[in-house]
Amino acid sequence: MTTRILPAVGDADAARSVTTLLGRLPGAEPAPPVTDSTALLDTLARLAGEGVGELPEVVLVHERIGPVPALELIRETALRFPAVGVVLLSADTAPGLLQSAMDSGARGLVGLPLSYEELAARVHSAAQWASGVRRHLGAPPEEFTGPGGTVVTVTGAKGGVGTTFTAVQLALAARASGHTTALVDMDLQSGDVASFLDVQFRRSVVDLAGITDLSPRVLQDAVFAHPTGLGLLLAPVDGERGEEVTDRAARQIVSSLRSRYEVVVVDCGTQMNGANAAAVEMSDTALMVTTPDVVAVRAAKRLVRLWDRLQIRKAEETLTVVNRHSRQSEIQPALVERITGTRVSRTAVPANFRELQPVVDAGRVQDLDNRSQVKQALWRLAGELGLVKGAVPDPAGRPPARGGRKAPGGRGTLGLAPRRRRGGDSGQAAVEFLGMVPLLLVVLALCWQCALLGYTYSLAGNSADEAARAATAAASSGACRPAAEKNLPGAWREGASISCSRDGGLWRARVALKVPVLFPGSVDFPVTVTGEAGAAEEG
Repeated sequence: MTTRILPAVGDADAARSVTTLLGRLPGAEPAPPVTDSTALLDTLARLAGEGVGELPEVVLVHERIGPVPALELIRETALRFPAVGVVLLSADTAPGLLQSAMDSGARGLVGLPLSYEELAARVHSAAQWASGVRRHLGAPPEEFTGPGGTVVTVTGAKGGVGTTFTAVQLALAARASGHTTALVDMDLQSGDVASFLDVQFRRSVVDLAGITDLSPRVLQDAVFAHPTGLGLLLAPVDGERGEEVTDRAARQIVSSLRSRYEVVVVDCGTQMNGANAAAVEMSDTALMVTTPDVVAVRAAKRLVRLWDRLQIRKAEETLTVVNRHSRQSEIQPALVERITGTRVSRTAVPANFRELQPVVDAGRVQDLDNRSQVKQALWRLAGELGLVKGAVPDPAGRPPARGGRKAPGGRGTLGLAPRRRRGGDSGQAAVEFLGMVPLLLVVLALCWQCALLGYTYSLAGNSADEAARAATAAASSGACRPAAEKNLPGAWREGASISCSRDGGLWRARVALKVPVLFPGSVDFPVTVTGEAGAAEEG
């Protein structure tokens, strides 16, 4: 019988040593080594999708495989692919490690450096066990076959940036497109998913923390079936119980959900602990939510550096979404990308809390109006993340735009191609400018009218001064009017009221002019500007 063997070894020298020794085993068919835990699970998922018979009988896991620790990787492999025999390669062969490996689902432990006899015996034993499982059970249970679901974690740079709302809308968009979707509240001390979706449920993620073997029935009992079709795994009501969820429990829970749902959205909140750090590390997409303000962007930078120092996630592997975005903001997405070193999503979520407040206060964000700009932006983001089937579902029920392109990862299509998206931004800017044109015209008209009023005051004063001097020189009021009208433009001369009078030793002139409306000579304001002047008699 041919035994297919898949080594999972991260170190190049160790991989060559393992491959060389496997090639000497009778009936062994070793596959090329995979170098990390992600590659191993992806390879097994692809083979399982083609059929259980395509899976290797034996998987060898080296103790220094990463980024997922070896025992956690064994547990996840045994859970998702129970018809595969897993053998651990470790320099530590103490009974304690052997017991831990067996508890995790391994079928044996081989000491390092490798011994031909020991390796052959353990591989043979694991292969026989795998063949027996396949013979007696046929195919493995449906819940643990196939490529597994997509896990997306949503983490806030700081409190109040919209983390939970974003996670809920992404899950609703995935469910609306036809995916089986689970939403996990991993904000263990202060999770609000239940409040946002009007849920009262006595079970939570804590109920799964102490269970070693998460069977489909146990998982089903802990997951709340929401009327929207979402499967909800909620945070505990008593926040202090969140400490019971360890990183190991979180890995097991997320792995179990991944095997049962096509999309798993995890709300990690803003406070990092072992549980949500494990979820971020396991996720296919780690989404970080921030707002375009200095405090939030600084917090985002700190979080990214924290993930990098703890080897949870690299900055370039993190996707940042800017919430409450406005074109008037001094901090734009491009600047956020440059400061944090992450990739920023093409979709920015606009600032419009007024349309969200009624559903948030009522605890029914699933009832948010389909015309909401925020909802439409978040559903486009779901398409960008590949969480939807086919075209991005339009919340308003409109048919998808033609000419959409494939979403990242080939999981869906985006409703708008990039060129059309930029055109849409230009069109929106044009509409906004056109909306401002009437206001600009009104402001210009008022400025021009104020200029005409000031000019009329200047004409009236100058004309009265000229009239007073002329009357004084001629010692007669007859010279008053011609002198006053001499420098008046025609639009102001018509309808001007001019008078001169002798008052003791003074000649006084009074000129009253109408103020034109915008265009001199057309219509006059019912406002009269008066200028007065006086001159002493000569001689």
